[in-house]
Amino acid sequence: MRWSIVVVSLLLAACGSTPAPITTGPTPTGFYRVKAGDTLYRIAKNNGQSVSDLVRWNNLAKAEDIDVGQLLRVTSPDGVSTKATPKATARPNAPVVNNDSTPVSAISLVWPAQGKLLYSYAPPRVKGIGIGGAAGDSIVAAADGKVLYAGDGIRGYGLLLIIQHSNGYITAYAHNQKLLVKEGAQVKQSQAVATMGQTGTDEVKLHFEVRFKGQTINPASVLPKK
Repeated sequence: MRWSIVVVSLLLAACGSTPAPITTGPTPTGFYRVKAGDTLYRIAKNNGQSVSDLVRWNNLAKAEDIDVGQLLRVTSPDGVSTKATPKATARPNAPVVNNDSTPVSAISLVWPAQGKLLYSYAPPRVKGIGIGGAAGDSIVAAADGKVLYAGDGIRGYGLLLIIQHSNGYITAYAHNQKLLVKEGAQVKQSQAVATMGQTGTDEVKLHFEVRFKGQTINPASVLPKK
């Protein structure tokens, strides 16, 4: 369970609103653990990246905002170099990504809750949408998938559920009152997976995020229009 929390923390921190955590244990591929005397400039140079990319990937307030022991992402979250490369031709049936990194046709989602929209996707601070409702309202899986994480070990998300889908997608469901499925469970689209609550926040709501190959995308781009 502890290693699961570390992995999910890194996934959320790479694209979310909280900085990369300070952890112990092995350093995952694509990350670097800050040592005494390190600077972000030196880390970026040694890994062939720019300081601005490291700041963005790790959601740092400023380049000096690093601590000894902190894990920093040093490769692009989607595994693609930020250096200029020839434009690749999209493979048949592969997700097509537009200029804002939003897949235009690769997955079919349903709304995870039926309440009114409280707030919209507004990066870099707001990485998902908020859906209102009453405590105990049903929350359903937006698509078929496997439960990657179920728990309250990720700061700022309350009781959280993360579901892994096909084609590089994951969906996150935060601030739940109760989780109805466990880690490793296979779920079907529209299956009830949680009830709405306000754990880790000050109002009853569902905070819903969608990621494609590690990058947050606007949920409205892959949800049906209401």
